[in-house]
Amino acid sequence: MKTMTCAQLGGARDEKFSANTFDEIVERSTNHAKKMMQKGAKLHLEAMNKMQGLMQSPASIQEWYENKRKAFFEWGNV
Repeated sequence: MKTMTCAQLGGARDEKFSANTFDEIVERSTNHAKKMMQKGAKLHLEAMNKMQGLMQSPASIQEWYENKRKAFFEWGNV
C-alpha cells in the first residue's frame, strides 16, 4: 500500500490517501475534491479549476497522469 497527499496530486492540502494502485489513489483524491468543492472550500475550487484546464487538452492531462503515476511508484509512502 502506498500513500500520496492531496497536494502531491495537484490539490490544496496535505490530506493523505492510501491505496494499492495509482488508480485507487486518483479515485480517493477525486472523491475528496468533490466533497470539498461541495463545501465551497476555496483552495480546492482553485485546484479543481486548474485540473479542468488540463482536461481541455488530452496531451496535457495524459502528461499529468503519467507524471503522477510515476511519482506514485517512486515516492513510496509520504
